[in-house]
Amino acid sequence: MFVRIFLSRSQLLTWTRIIFIASFTVILNSLLILPVQAQSDAEEDVLNFETNIVVLNMTVSDARGNFVHNLKKSDFILNEDGRPQQALSFLVEDTPFAAVILIDFSGSMEGRTSLARAAAIHFLSGLRAEDTASVYRFDSEIKMMQDFSSSRDLAPVAYARRAEGMTRLNDAIIEAADALAARPEKRRAIIVLSDGADTQSRASSDKALTAAIAAGATLYTVDMADNKSPQTSAAGSLRNFASKSGGRFIATPGGRETREALGDIVEELSNQYTVSYRPTNSKQDGRWREIEVKTTKPETQIRTRRGYRAPLKR
Repeated sequence: MFVRIFLSRSQLLTWTRIIFIASFTVILNSLLILPVQAQSDAEEDVLNFETNIVVLNMTVSDARGNFVHNLKKSDFILNEDGRPQQALSFLVEDTPFAAVILIDFSGSMEGRTSLARAAAIHFLSGLRAEDTASVYRFDSEIKMMQDFSSSRDLAPVAYARRAEGMTRLNDAIIEAADALAARPEKRRAIIVLSDGADTQSRASSDKALTAAIAAGATLYTVDMADNKSPQTSAAGSLRNFASKSGGRFIATPGGRETREALGDIVEELSNQYTVSYRPTNSKQDGRWREIEVKTTKPETQIRTRRGYRAPLKR
């Protein structure tokens, strides 16, 4: 069906003007929006570059293994891929830290969850007033049991959980790294209490390590595997996490030994140095960069992460 509309000459001119103005407005807006969007993208690239700061948490000890105190920023020599780097900030031993404790509640941990809980409590009991820690459990899923606080005990939900399901260790490390990345503290740590046998993670161990390093977190891993069990412990993965992030691997799942080891970790985190620098190599190529740190003091040993992966330009 066709409908005829009769317009006078004046009405026709009016509608023509309306259509022209509307079309011109659409074109003008599109021209204005494009530069703004381009400017926004450019600013985002600049922000990504400007925040490309490397943070190193360093444990410095002497030949006897005792912590070395009273070092200054000028006492540290930083190199990245063999090139000297200039330290920007420097924090001394009493700097507060943030930590995430990951407790393995998968089926392979049956009979050892109470030991893992006791170890976690021993770590929490050593927190200073300014330190903060969060507690997660992982099996076939990953759940936060306790948010960041200076509490020295575990939430009741940690005692009600039984060991069951598969193991998502790598995914749990990534989630812990994400949580720490949002924290204001520069000194960050992930404490892993697990038998190390990852069976269900979507992410690889390399991706988990990369996420932890990107968040500036040091990994401390405790092998909770029962040596009397026929199940093979994946200690190599736990050892790799600790070694490459500058942390420690603890191979003694015994009660007293584990508690003492967790106490040592708290003491270590309370006696570290934290230094940051902006790399002279500003390329965003996604390549691995080797880090080497020395001191001007003789017979000192430094444990920190071995490097990091440069960001990729988007």
